[in-house]
Amino acid sequence: MSSPPLTIGLTGCGTIGALHAGQLSKRGVDLRFHNRSPSTADEFVKRFGGAAVRTYDELLEQCDAVVIASPPEHHMDAVLVALAAGRDVLVEKPLCVTAAELQRVDEAEATSGGFVMIAENYYYKPSTLLLRETLIWGGVGAVERIRLGKRSQQVAHGWKAAHGALLEGGIHFVALAGDLIDAAISPHSDTPTVVSPSQVTARFPTYDSGPERQSIVSIGHAGIEVELHYAWDVPSVLKGTLQHCRIDGIDGRIVFECNGIYVDIRGPGRRGLSFPGFRDLMGYGAMTEDFLACVRRESSTPYSDIPRARRDLQIVWRAYEDLPSRD
Repeated sequence: MSSPPLTIGLTGCGTIGALHAGQLSKRGVDLRFHNRSPSTADEFVKRFGGAAVRTYDELLEQCDAVVIASPPEHHMDAVLVALAAGRDVLVEKPLCVTAAELQRVDEAEATSGGFVMIAENYYYKPSTLLLRETLIWGGVGAVERIRLGKRSQQVAHGWKAAHGALLEGGIHFVALAGDLIDAAISPHSDTPTVVSPSQVTARFPTYDSGPERQSIVSIGHAGIEVELHYAWDVPSVLKGTLQHCRIDGIDGRIVFECNGIYVDIRGPGRRGLSFPGFRDLMGYGAMTEDFLACVRRESSTPYSDIPRARRDLQIVWRAYEDLPSRD
């Protein structure tokens, strides 16, 4: 006999919430929606099915797990309430905005019996899987340098205007940098160790005051040098596409498009250009599958877990220590 479908609650019915709702609706779950504006939750019901509720407590009462797609400053409170109610959590990145918030979430998860997964889709992109696999088996030899980034022009509206570009958007590439370092220093291991880089410094070329809009972050660990250049204030005709990233090893190199459209590997045992996966280019489908597998207890721990979120946030916070002013 088949088990009844999962009921997944979603709070935060904005653009990102719609992305999650779309992925979940394709997978046969029963959806519940909550939003500060009830009419927006009602619109989600029309688009994705399910039902709308009027309070967050009501949402938790009706669901097996919850997706939190509200602004970052509200993440911690929503996560803590969900864990206290015994619910598993998928929360949008960044998980939180301060170290104190991170500690509270970490402690709550440890005593709740549930799990917290962070919606860091870059871990699940087909291009990332290919890069990780190649580095784990030493496809370009020992890695020496990694160059990552994306530079485009983006106007931050609403709650996004309160946060720096590195924290709000660049954290995707911070996560990618950390994942590549883990793979590079864990050769021939299917489960790379999550490490915290030994060195992080940053420059903010266009910084004046308020939230930064461009950063150049240097990350170092175990002889690997990473440079990450991320910007929201650089005009880009192609809106940030077709910008190259590069990994240099002692036996070869990898060049890949910043969004993951293509990967070109030149090393012993593997050479050539590939297009890893347009069907799930940004990894949202695979991320959703990981979340649902963990909710069903078919998998014990999500890949995008708190230890990885902690590593990524600590890199951002260490970079922000080099801001000339925090006014």
